[in-house]
Amino acid sequence: MAPVTNARVLFGSVPKDFPIPGETTVYDTSQTIDLDNAPLNGGFLVKTLVLSLDPYMRGKMRSPEKKSYSPAFIPGEPLYGHGVGVVLRSENPVVPVGKYVYGQFNHQQYRIVESTDKVELEILEKHPKLPWTTFVGALGMPGKTAFAGWREFSKAKTGEVAFITTGAGPVGSLVIQLAKRDGLKVIASAGSDDKVKFMKDIGADVAFNYKTTDTREVLEREGPIDVYWDNVGGEILEAALDNANINARFIECGMISGYNTGDQGVKVLFTSLLAFSAQSPCLSSTSQNLFQLFAKSITLYGFLFSRLHHKYDEEFSRTIPAALASGEIKYTEEVHYGLDKVGDAILRIQKGENAAKVVVVVAEE
Repeated sequence: MAPVTNARVLFGSVPKDFPIPGETTVYDTSQTIDLDNAPLNGGFLVKTLVLSLDPYMRGKMRSPEKKSYSPAFIPGEPLYGHGVGVVLRSENPVVPVGKYVYGQFNHQQYRIVESTDKVELEILEKHPKLPWTTFVGALGMPGKTAFAGWREFSKAKTGEVAFITTGAGPVGSLVIQLAKRDGLKVIASAGSDDKVKFMKDIGADVAFNYKTTDTREVLEREGPIDVYWDNVGGEILEAALDNANINARFIECGMISGYNTGDQGVKVLFTSLLAFSAQSPCLSSTSQNLFQLFAKSITLYGFLFSRLHHKYDEEFSRTIPAALASGEIKYTEEVHYGLDKVGDAILRIQKGENAAKVVVVVAEE
């Protein structure tokens, strides 16, 4: 067979704010690959089927000199994230031809994983009732993030009140359903009326559009909050601090309000800490707000999927796939078709315009 195009999505340049398709993310078709004869060097050739696009990817679109918990994307190299693929050729007996694999995938149509590559891939079994897109969403990193974080930190008690932000997303929507299973009253927010409807459909007792409804008014009326699941930071975090109950637990999973605005979402905390450490005689409003941490004995938990999920993977695999397949746990997806859609889809996520968990179908089986 003659060489075929191996389309990729490359990291073009560091954005000033929102990532720009064609500049920050560049669809490239210049590379080819000989699927029959390309050397495997003891590895295997994978065809990419499905890719996950997630909010955290914006944090990797930075200068490599700026350190963070996750390495920066490299200019001129493919983006990468969680995905599912099928093995076309193999020289690795552990990963035979025809097997499906899940893990970190470059954003390209085909990839050779050599024996020396430090890539962790998990072999998957096809589920008769669930599509591959589910395995990068509700059954993938987002779902496992929600499950592990809730199990580890919520310390939920029947009758308590939980407030969950981005409640229509893949993480927040599962947290809503886990909280209802544990007998909590759930307040949930998202950025559109359609998302509000979905949150109500999956069990949220109080669901609202934070763009058209005053968050503080809702929390003052429906709180106080015992468990806060934070995906946004910023002003909503401030409102949650002011409306927290005594001994509340704050689970910090993300702060998307600051991803494209110079980390403004996290400056609520850091500005306050600096003011306290300087013992300023004139406390700012954010300083007074952070005072709630000890005034109300609030516990603040921050976590990353990569450091926690292993502890709960067995329980997750034993319970969640069957619940998704039966419809007991509900999920939604926004599916895009083709690698050339990656840049636009990433921008939709960062602007909050996506309707649900965003996945890209790169190829059919």
